[in-house]
Amino acid sequence: MPQNGELSAFDAATAVRRTEGGGLIADLDPGWDVGGGVLNGGYLLAVAARAAVLESPHPHPVALAASYLRATGAGPATLLVTPGSAGRTLAHAHVVLSDAGGPCLSVQTTTAALGSGEVAWSTPPPGIAPVEECLSAAEQAAGQVDMPDVGIRHRVETRLDPATAGWVTGRPSGEPVMRAWVRFADGRDPDPLGLITFADALPPTLWSMGRMGWAPTVQLQVLLRALPAPGWCLAEARAGEVADGWLDEDYRIWDSTGRLVAQSRQLARAPRG
Repeated sequence: MPQNGELSAFDAATAVRRTEGGGLIADLDPGWDVGGGVLNGGYLLAVAARAAVLESPHPHPVALAASYLRATGAGPATLLVTPGSAGRTLAHAHVVLSDAGGPCLSVQTTTAALGSGEVAWSTPPPGIAPVEECLSAAEQAAGQVDMPDVGIRHRVETRLDPATAGWVTGRPSGEPVMRAWVRFADGRDPDPLGLITFADALPPTLWSMGRMGWAPTVQLQVLLRALPAPGWCLAEARAGEVADGWLDEDYRIWDSTGRLVAQSRQLARAPRG
């Protein structure tokens, strides 16, 4: 756990600062890659969301719709925030993240103030093995599948549910579903920005069908539903259809109390494997 006022790895990697001219810049961290120098989509979206909050009268992102224009690597980036309509309870804005090659990510954002109020109705979380019975990063690496040693696996600790992790030992279930406990590896507690990264942190669901490889995100929508309690979060990712080189993935994320705190849907290109 970061102490003595030190920034966590996530907060340092997603930091957004103002230039003397009033613009917004960030240094995209290479430690959040998914292989080949390409940065994780959830990490990039968290950077954009931080910029949106910085320019908003409201403290939290609550809805994000992101289009990934091309693969993005580490290095200096600029963020252009164009405000939209704003009121007492929410505000809209458009954020464009660019590197030296031009725009990389375009995001429609809505900001507001999240709470932890009473829930009228909610779908309960799925059953999952306790954290200590789920597969750690070391156990995943020791499996029969050649797991790539990518940066995000060292930043977000992921404990895979054995019921959906048969692919690790060469016995994929055939169903594109994955469940896991997730948290930041340095002990940082979850918050709305962290949940955005968790919403794209699991391996591609097609790995559960034995189809390995990178599944680049084309479009990602994230909804933040409540402020999360400290501790592990439970994430479930599920594909609805895999066809013609495309797949969708729906995430639901619950905090340590069982409260649904985030949802997402993305469209991605299917791995060729």
